[in-house]
Amino acid sequence: MGDLVPLGRILTDLALAAPDRPIVTCGDETVTRAGLEARANRLARTYRARGVGLGDFVTVGMPNGIGFYAVVFALWKLGAVPQLISPKLPDAERAAILELAEPVLVVTAEEPDLSLSDAYVEPRVGPSWKAPTSGGSTGRPKLIVSGQRGELDPLATGTVLGQRDGGVQLVTGPLYHAAPFNFSMYGLFMGQHLIVLERFHPVAALEAVQRHRVDWMALVPTMMLRILRELEKGDPWDLGSLEQVWHGAAPCAEWLKEAWFDLLGPENVHEMYATTEAQMMTHIDGREWLAHRGSVGRPLWGEVTILGPDLAELPAGETGEVYVRPDPGAPPSYRYIGAEPRRAGAWESMGDLGRLDADGYLYLSDRRTDLIVTGGANVYPAEVEAALSEHPAVLGCAVIGLPDEDLGRRVHALVQPAGPVTEDDLRVFLADRLVRYKIPRTFRFTGDPLRDDAGKLRRADLLERELSR
Repeated sequence: MGDLVPLGRILTDLALAAPDRPIVTCGDETVTRAGLEARANRLARTYRARGVGLGDFVTVGMPNGIGFYAVVFALWKLGAVPQLISPKLPDAERAAILELAEPVLVVTAEEPDLSLSDAYVEPRVGPSWKAPTSGGSTGRPKLIVSGQRGELDPLATGTVLGQRDGGVQLVTGPLYHAAPFNFSMYGLFMGQHLIVLERFHPVAALEAVQRHRVDWMALVPTMMLRILRELEKGDPWDLGSLEQVWHGAAPCAEWLKEAWFDLLGPENVHEMYATTEAQMMTHIDGREWLAHRGSVGRPLWGEVTILGPDLAELPAGETGEVYVRPDPGAPPSYRYIGAEPRRAGAWESMGDLGRLDADGYLYLSDRRTDLIVTGGANVYPAEVEAALSEHPAVLGCAVIGLPDEDLGRRVHALVQPAGPVTEDDLRVFLADRLVRYKIPRTFRFTGDPLRDDAGKLRRADLLERELSR
């Protein structure tokens, strides 16, 4: 492993090595390495004048774009911690996160003080490189503060991911999500040119690959399906530059994965399984997958085990709950603000069911029993139910994920009304409380109680009942 470099210095080094090389393109705008460095330096001085210092949380709620990267590098130069949120959060959800984070500043746009210099700012090393948020299984948001300090070997992770200096990465997802943020930053550290989509659309993605000769991109299965459907229309898209596609965040249908093997070759399609908490990450390429069909791979770092209901370790082949831990001697990979992890000694639950084979490959039975993964985004039913139950005409409610060809799962709400209410009433009500992808796509009203006498929901029974309809 090479030397650890302050994150704010990595951009400086890239700019010194090749100042005129493009580093980020979004829409019709491209910025060079030197240009992004200058913008980050001026913003760093702007934020320092506003009281931002070492270790301070700064909430960043910005859309995809060059400005996002300028802001984050400015914060890293000051040793501050970017606390990432969706720019489209409703006021109630945003307020709950800010209450936990207590940021010294909230940034929603790149607004530099143009009277300040854009010359080099000596970087400081912050206690954490990021602090994203999660809705949480309790229905309340939590902060996931990374245990990685604001310094790293810029070549380490990118090399593992197959990213290279001079390569071109297509950034398809929202940058406040862990995977798009991590993958794009690791690529930038390596010296990639990032092509950032303001929002995903299959035609925009295909146009970007063709125009910019993209060689590396990460997708979620919903994106893979939408791109495939576009290719099936027969237009002559050129994917010849693509060397690697990584996917994760949701289960991928075997037929869809194999269709991408046909496009790129199995050796160029990679799957990963991890959490924002970063205790462990598995990896498998297509060649391995064909020999271990259905597996999400073996750990690149960290350790995984399968525990039974009594928290005893299960032998290979038996299904139980997936638990993980960092490599021996490694420091904690994260800490929560607003929640506590589910532990069994040194192990922590991923909340998923799965099994290991004799070679240590992990197979998932279900991606969390309650969690709904829709279009690659996580939706916790308890959070949606908490918002629904606030409506005065809702007596009871339950939220489950129903199969959906496009999204993988769609958010579906069962509602026991206490008075007159319509689907439109509930959608309008939820729009002030939940980000758009968490709002149920479909509703069904029922006069039957949704919980048993102990107040428990049997989601598996509800799902089976809804599927039978």
